[in-house]
Amino acid sequence: MNKTDAAARVLKLRQLINDYRYHYHVLDESTMSEAAADSLKHELSVLESEFPDLITPDSPTQRVAGAPAAGFVSVAHSKRMLSLNDVFDFDEIKAWVARLQKLAPNAQLDYFADIKMDGLACALIYEDGLLVRAVTRGDGFTGEDVTLNVRTIESVPLRLRPFDGLEKGRTEVRGEIVMYKADFERLNAQRAAAGQPLFANPRNLAAGTIRQLDPSLVAARPLHFRGYDLQRQDLTETPSNTYEYKAMHALGFLVNTKTLTTDKLDDVFKYIEKWSEKRHSLPYNTDGLVIKIDDRALYERLGVVGKAPRAAVAYKYAAEQATTRVKDIFISIGRTGSATPVAMLEPVVVAGSTVQMATLHNESEIARKDIRVGDTVIVHKAGDIIPEIVEPLVSLRDGSEKPFVMPSVCPECGTSLAKAKAEDAAWRCPNVNCPARAWKRIEHYASKAALDIEGLGEKNVIALLDASHISDAADIYGLRADQLLQLDRFADVSANKLVTAIQAKTRPPLARFIYGLGIRHIGTQTAIDLANNFRSLEALQTATIDQLSGVDGIGDVVAESVVEYFAEESTAQLLTKFKEHDVWPMPVEQVGGPLAGQNFVITGSLQSMSRDQAAEKIRALGGTFQSSLGKDTDYLVVGANVGAAKLAKAAKYGTRQITEADLLKLL
Repeated sequence: MNKTDAAARVLKLRQLINDYRYHYHVLDESTMSEAAADSLKHELSVLESEFPDLITPDSPTQRVAGAPAAGFVSVAHSKRMLSLNDVFDFDEIKAWVARLQKLAPNAQLDYFADIKMDGLACALIYEDGLLVRAVTRGDGFTGEDVTLNVRTIESVPLRLRPFDGLEKGRTEVRGEIVMYKADFERLNAQRAAAGQPLFANPRNLAAGTIRQLDPSLVAARPLHFRGYDLQRQDLTETPSNTYEYKAMHALGFLVNTKTLTTDKLDDVFKYIEKWSEKRHSLPYNTDGLVIKIDDRALYERLGVVGKAPRAAVAYKYAAEQATTRVKDIFISIGRTGSATPVAMLEPVVVAGSTVQMATLHNESEIARKDIRVGDTVIVHKAGDIIPEIVEPLVSLRDGSEKPFVMPSVCPECGTSLAKAKAEDAAWRCPNVNCPARAWKRIEHYASKAALDIEGLGEKNVIALLDASHISDAADIYGLRADQLLQLDRFADVSANKLVTAIQAKTRPPLARFIYGLGIRHIGTQTAIDLANNFRSLEALQTATIDQLSGVDGIGDVVAESVVEYFAEESTAQLLTKFKEHDVWPMPVEQVGGPLAGQNFVITGSLQSMSRDQAAEKIRALGGTFQSSLGKDTDYLVVGANVGAAKLAKAAKYGTRQITEADLLKLL
């Protein structure tokens, strides 16, 4: 990128970031996720580092965010409330330590690590032990006086307890005002039941609450203050961060008791890894850790660079949102013929993995979101969730972006695309012999959730199709090792291993076989429901729409899809070939057990096992695992990070809500 283009991009990025920061820090509104804003800020930092003369004093990279809101008295901080520079991996932490060692070559570096809370930063000022003022961080130099509101927070001591004389004179405790996740979900459940709009997230609700002009409203909402910094005029009174936490706790403040003090960087790395998953079980939201030099005298001596202290960094765990650009939009043909637009993206790391593509679902979805080739977009990914584009950042457009036009023919076989019904959103390739549909059907049949045949991934399936060794899923059972050895991809061991893996799956469980057939609208849970109700493939083949619709959770659309699938000539031919290879699913036996007749739904994440593992245990004891909450649901298992809407629905239906510990007792 040349300097002219960079300058234009920098101006747009600054405007967008400043708009976000104003809404986030002043109005307590989120126009995008914090992770997406961090991604934009990172892009701005990179451009400014490449073109240093583009840096200006008012750039978002040069100052702490936030400005006093109208309606509150502005108060100057006695000492600037700084932000922290972010690091995203161990190499960046090592580089930070190397810089400190250059600045203080003879110093002993002891590290102090703590969990980074996602709330509203606030400074509490005490005179001779009495709370006299509470001030938000604001822009770091000046904040808002929210003393009356903070006094309503039960975890804030109005008078300090005696400890080492720190209750005397002027003492300032800085920390975070947070709302616990459980309280947030409870409030949202109440609002959902009352038909009121839901709050966005705990951080925004905490910040918005503390800025209410009526302290009685603040008192009605469960906020918490947790300290992370103790300020005294005489530095010798607070020799280390470790001591500060001990002192704050003794003075009467909530602090994190799971901190780390060490002189070994490897211990810091282990601490980061330890909290990578455990952080989700914390009562408050967090997106990372804070790592500081423990010695406060050295901490102060190392000074400040820009907006942040040199002696501390914030380690950020993999963000679930980031920004990138749409390079192109192409059509992917699925196993059932669905023609799905897919965005090709400039590679970006989201949730710990590199994302280069994101599904756009259908033509209507692209139009609704107004996604164009060349757009800068927000990409979301969490865990195993398929990456998706949240929205384009329209204000960053420069006029070169191109609207998407849906093609009229299949890119794989040239057949005209069509819609099964006029009202359908998706276009489809109706050619059952389309090459893309063929290899995806076979790959799906062999996938982990279906027959789970290791070695039949995309490349091997395409190679076998190209060599005319197979044409459908049934053909794999006729494969011989000598046929596989004709292909460059196989040697003796791998060829025999694949043949053995295939032959081990001639009597698959009925639910896996149904799912493996790739019937439109049939996911893993629906396949299980069909298997449990009809108990044999023969019974399912002859089922009517009325019989299928009678199965809990199956509507007319799914019922019609099943009937249409088994009525097709190609399906009859496929099933005949399976029989010729002596392949047929095992019928389902009637299962009894202590959970027989009981229906379970799980919401949120479990700590002791995955959701799939819990479902298997429930079924093994005769219970039914449901994918969605209904009037017949007996138990809603409430894990971590639950959705308020599901809790409200459970309350409406009178469904019994149990914890993970309760579930383990039943199992």
